[in-house]
Amino acid sequence: MIKKYYCYSRHVIIAFILVILFNLSCTMAPSNPTSNTVVNNQENDARQKPSSSFNDTIIIRVTAAVFYNPDSLQLDKIKVVTDKDIFESNVHDCFFQIKNAQIFLKKYYPAVKIIEVKNARYLCFIKDSGEKEYIDLNTKNDACGLFIFNGKKAPLLVDMTNIETELGFYFSN
Repeated sequence: MIKKYYCYSRHVIIAFILVILFNLSCTMAPSNPTSNTVVNNQENDARQKPSSSFNDTIIIRVTAAVFYNPDSLQLDKIKVVTDKDIFESNVHDCFFQIKNAQIFLKKYYPAVKIIEVKNARYLCFIKDSGEKEYIDLNTKNDACGLFIFNGKKAPLLVDMTNIETELGFYFSN
């Protein structure tokens, strides 16, 4: 009988200790939540896309799909500040998203001119009315992307993974 009581009390004591440790671990959380916010903001700032090595402007006056990519020096800067696996994944994603979008454009929108921009920082879209719209690619944090333009509306940055839908909406009106 004494052995059972001893065994039971040992389990109760262990359970009690675990409950206390759990409560202590929850109350020992950082009391200043703003310190985490500052760290997160610093991490986001460090992940800004490096500036282009060029200051050239590409002028677009026609209905077009404008694909942009980093220049070789910019790509090297991105590689330095990015984890190797993430960098390789991003390069792979850009390559295949662009190729898929180009295939779709050639098949379903053959009148849309495909323009590839690599060694320029600015895009100047000139509407049919003569109005100009400038885009600074340094402000776009993605290494690659696609703008579509029809000469009437403002150029639109589209999600290449959803190109079928976005082109349909943009060019339909």
